[in-house]
Amino acid sequence: MQISEVVQTLGTDADAGLSGRAAADRLRRFGPNKLPARHRRPAWLRLLRQFHNVLIYVMLAAAVITLTLGHWIDTGVLLAAVVVNAVIGFIQEGKAETALDAIRQMLSLHAMVLRDGKRVEVSAEDLVPGDVVAVVSGDRIPADLRIVSAKNVRVDESLLTGESVTVAKSVAPVDGSAVLAERRCMLYSGSLVASGSATGVVVATGVRTELGGIGAMIAAVEEVSTPLVRQIAQFSRWLAVAILVLSAMTFVMGVWWRGHGVSDMFMMVVALAASAIPEGLPAIMTVTLALGVQRMARRNAIVRKLPAVETLGAVTVVCSDKTGTLTKNEMTVQRVIAAPGVFEVGGVGYEPSGAILFAHHAVAVQQDSILREAARCAVLCNDAALHSSPDGWSIAGDPTEGALLTFGVKAGIDLDAARFEMRRTDVIPFESEHRFMATLHADPRGAAVVYLKGAPEVIMSKCTAQMGRTGPAALDVDYWRRGISDLAGRGMRILALACKPVDASQHHLSTDDVEQGCTLLALLGMIDPPREEAIAAVAQCHAAGVRVKMITGDHADTARAIGAQLGIGRGNAALTGAEVEVLDDEALRATVESIDVYARASPEHKLRLVQALQANGDVVAMTGDGVNDAPALKRADIGVAMGRKGTDAAKESADMVLADDNFATIGKAIREGRAVYDNIKKFILFMLPTNGGEALVIVVAILFELTLPMTPAQILWINMVTSSTLGLALAFEAAEDDVMRRRPRAPDERLLSGFFIWRIVMVSVLMMLAALGLFLGEMQRGATLEAARTMAVNAIVVSEMFYLVNSRFIHATVLSRRGLLGNPYVLVAIAVCAVLQLAFTYWTPFQTVFGTTGLSAAEWGRVLLAGAFVFVVAEIEKLIQRSRGRRQHYQPSQDTLQALRGENI
Repeated sequence: MQISEVVQTLGTDADAGLSGRAAADRLRRFGPNKLPARHRRPAWLRLLRQFHNVLIYVMLAAAVITLTLGHWIDTGVLLAAVVVNAVIGFIQEGKAETALDAIRQMLSLHAMVLRDGKRVEVSAEDLVPGDVVAVVSGDRIPADLRIVSAKNVRVDESLLTGESVTVAKSVAPVDGSAVLAERRCMLYSGSLVASGSATGVVVATGVRTELGGIGAMIAAVEEVSTPLVRQIAQFSRWLAVAILVLSAMTFVMGVWWRGHGVSDMFMMVVALAASAIPEGLPAIMTVTLALGVQRMARRNAIVRKLPAVETLGAVTVVCSDKTGTLTKNEMTVQRVIAAPGVFEVGGVGYEPSGAILFAHHAVAVQQDSILREAARCAVLCNDAALHSSPDGWSIAGDPTEGALLTFGVKAGIDLDAARFEMRRTDVIPFESEHRFMATLHADPRGAAVVYLKGAPEVIMSKCTAQMGRTGPAALDVDYWRRGISDLAGRGMRILALACKPVDASQHHLSTDDVEQGCTLLALLGMIDPPREEAIAAVAQCHAAGVRVKMITGDHADTARAIGAQLGIGRGNAALTGAEVEVLDDEALRATVESIDVYARASPEHKLRLVQALQANGDVVAMTGDGVNDAPALKRADIGVAMGRKGTDAAKESADMVLADDNFATIGKAIREGRAVYDNIKKFILFMLPTNGGEALVIVVAILFELTLPMTPAQILWINMVTSSTLGLALAFEAAEDDVMRRRPRAPDERLLSGFFIWRIVMVSVLMMLAALGLFLGEMQRGATLEAARTMAVNAIVVSEMFYLVNSRFIHATVLSRRGLLGNPYVLVAIAVCAVLQLAFTYWTPFQTVFGTTGLSAAEWGRVLLAGAFVFVVAEIEKLIQRSRGRRQHYQPSQDTLQALRGENI
């Protein structure tokens, strides 16, 4: 719409603004210009919700059983684990609900408006549609504005659009279908004025702004549970049903078939259930995840939500924002096209280090007159400043001009000396209408010169000559057009530099002075370059079978160029946001499988892409740093925000924050996540056979009418010792060597696979044979019942000690120095458990409570042989499994291996 139509539609006056009465009426009608506070569940309800979990119910049932048996210590331990899990979940959920608070804090506090024809400062909350607002450099836009006047205004909209450079704004209307990043006549709430000044009419406030729309999207997005939580919930339900069925069958068999008393069988079934319930699983999960959090923190990955640690190990796709995540968000001059040829400029970002090459050879910049004159133009026709600090190099001003200053320093220009010698006397500021900037300088030799920079087609139209080695020469238009095509094909932003000598007496500059007669110096190709470590990190993800997709607000050409440098994208294909919009959900699901680069993407597009991938069964990690990334960060299976340059809204929506803004940290985090999941599987493979072995001993004894080899109290002792000491050691296991050469596990993979069930049954039977065999053997030798039961209990515990060593590697053999001694916590756990078991056997108070008696050296020898029997058979089973080739690895391509050479995954 034209300005006049906007003003008429909103019933305002562009010169006088609204009256005070009209503003008050509209404030009552439209409400304050702020985002509404999110309705939160009361704290007590959030706390109670933490107990709504099948695993918690199993633990509570175990606590009731141990309480029934009078084992107060076991009951206390179980209830403490329940409370700890609930408190952790309560704290995490409270932190997650602050995402909308972070967005609300991005709104401006005050605004300069026209009311009754006068400029007044009002609270930004009091702005209403139709208000006329003035903004200047450094201001945060307080509402969505339609520009009515602008002077040299450039706006940083990266938090909304993902654009890596500031955007020039103007009053000219744009097509109604233009995407947000191309609406040059609009200023959006929350964005920042980088330079210039503007006046605009408020067209939307509060929730009706683009920023408010993103907040509404965040509120509407449903968070998905993690794969581990889903698997554990399913596993817990299955296990609870299995335990109940086994207990009921055992009770019926004992009472109706074998004729045992109802009371005796009830207590025995309670002991059986207690032996089968994995009461240590929630505690060991919490400890394992917490240790993963600590290891990731040491690698600069700060985990905000505990289950996110494991989710990283299940990730199949990483969707990454480009600007500031894969790239440095620092524009860099990489190519300079001059009349003699092409100069390559090394280095990235604002740090002024990097060689300049011509024909693959270093250039003596002090002796190359064309390069130095182009660099002098880049430095002097410039309003930015370059600063050095302990934290690195930074700029004040426009990122493009900052890139020019860095290039100037690389080319040997002393910034302060150049500005002192070539004093600026006048300037034509950059405006979107004429698309160039010109500055007039007094030459120290008594002459004057005009330097120009701007859009290449604009600057070329003013030039009649080009700078050659021996001075100005005739302009070769075709040569420069080929150069423009080359830079555009590389996805670079192109800027042309020119100069024009003028009379020394001239002290003022007008557009007429530079309409013709200028000399073209060079074309500069600039780009926000990829982080060097990000290139290796993408290769790491590919090596681990994880696909990487780049979603950015930048132009498609730029996105394709950066994607090619990073190794993202197949066939240089890219999809734009406009193309995403025309695809329905089914078509988008099919498209996301083959396209890895997405450009001109809005927050809605990013959210749809994440949802499409999840609908295809992928586990999605989304990285980003802007408000525009927040909805997708929240929806993704794991959201990863940048810690340094990320907005608060992005951080609060994310599950993990990268303290160093380094995409490479994601590869390390995926490794840790896979290790955590491995350790949880190892614990389950250790825990269930030990519980199963105890249960089988009871079932077989009842089935064959044998004297019970263990009492209920002894069974609970075994559970307490093994859960408290042995199983915990597996949480400290380091990642196995091949962890990053495997394909990501399938999102729907069952925690208990066919192989797991086989291993659990096999080891359960082995432990049952060891314990029951020793018990029956001792009874045949004429040992007392107390001595035989003591042998059976020790046989179970010692077998678990041996099997703990087996469990360090699921498939690989442990018959090596690393396998036997690599985890000192395993050795400590075995030592502690051994001391406790000696106390159980010999300490008089324990003998009285548990009905045990001392053992001889020969009896201990038989116990150790029983444990060794379990160890040897378990290792033989691993060998058979390996020989059958059931272990599947992901073998990265040769290209990926080449990219990874010299890198640690």
